[in-house]
Amino acid sequence: MIAILDYGMGNLRSVEKAFEHVGAEVEITHDRERIGDAAALVLPGVGAFPKAMQAVRDRGLDELVHERRAAGVPVLGICLGMQLLFETSVELGGAEGLGLLPGQVRGLDAPGLKIPQIGWNAVSWKRESPITAGLPNPAAFYHVHSFAPVASNGVVLGTADYGTEFVSAVAGDGVYGVQFHPEKSGPDGLALLSNFAKLAGK
Repeated sequence: MIAILDYGMGNLRSVEKAFEHVGAEVEITHDRERIGDAAALVLPGVGAFPKAMQAVRDRGLDELVHERRAAGVPVLGICLGMQLLFETSVELGGAEGLGLLPGQVRGLDAPGLKIPQIGWNAVSWKRESPITAGLPNPAAFYHVHSFAPVASNGVVLGTADYGTEFVSAVAGDGVYGVQFHPEKSGPDGLALLSNFAKLAGK
């Protein structure tokens, strides 16, 4: 079972439906026992980083994510959930994240372009990863965001351009993150979720 972590922020049902579409067993939950039994964790999210992290902490999900990751359980962050995987964000005065990946989340550097970026954008893969197996390079995904992580090259998996290059996908030691919405990105998005579901089955 893949646990979609419910901390009160995020379009959880659409993520759940996308995983079900690729044949994965998923459950939206914040129950400690259910999360403890899960073969993989998904951290979705929409909204502001500081409020989201506070909600995660209020439900004790920060410690739980660290415990499960230490036990070898793969983690996938989607959109704001991907940003929460990092150490800090500058959004709304700044906040600390989960610290599973090194780096800071900063505002998009997109002079003359509308913020947030809303729409399809081509993501170029910088290296191979089981989560991108079988996907074209580049692949187009649907983005809605004003911020993106500034990450060390060691975890950068894919980048896109919006005024300047930004990090759109990351991977490091069983922790994966995508700035885009795979559940809204057609066949390629579903293929990525299917790849993650296969990781959960290993």
